[in-house]
Amino acid sequence: MTIHKKVLGVIGSGSKPWDEFSLPLGHWIAEQGFHLVNGGGGGVMEAVARGFQSHKGPHGLVLGVLPADKTCATAEERSRLAPPSGYPNQHIDVPIRTHLELSGSRGMEPGSRNHIVVLTADVVIALPGADGTRSEIQLCLEYRKPLVILNINQAWNAFTGTGAVLVDSLDEIYRLVLH
Repeated sequence: MTIHKKVLGVIGSGSKPWDEFSLPLGHWIAEQGFHLVNGGGGGVMEAVARGFQSHKGPHGLVLGVLPADKTCATAEERSRLAPPSGYPNQHIDVPIRTHLELSGSRGMEPGSRNHIVVLTADVVIALPGADGTRSEIQLCLEYRKPLVILNINQAWNAFTGTGAVLVDSLDEIYRLVLH
């Protein structure tokens, strides 16, 4: 009998950590015994992983799906495959290295690791972000992945009525994930 721990994906800004949301959310995910998956870099990705690792009790793993620093179209390019500087952040337990270099506004294209982050998660939680976060939200909707968006300052109102659940607080996220 296989017991599957829930995997929560957290997406958000790659530059701004939004500590007031990321740290308690990461801690809560670990406290529940879930696994965490994200893009393995800075900003929200690093902060939520740091919050996860701050939980001192037993918890799951932090999976980081890493981009490549450049195109890997030839054997020579693949021999030098490496993630960009800053990847993985120090709080990643399992770095998942990819050959996928695209991100940001190109995050929905086949060459983006965003597909892997979204498809790996059982539920995705979106925190504040920009173009890359928007592309991950759109992928969640296309893949019909359960999605909860923390809609601070109504920044994600464009996703009202799309199937995503927009909320105003972490407590609402916790309640939705548990039920």
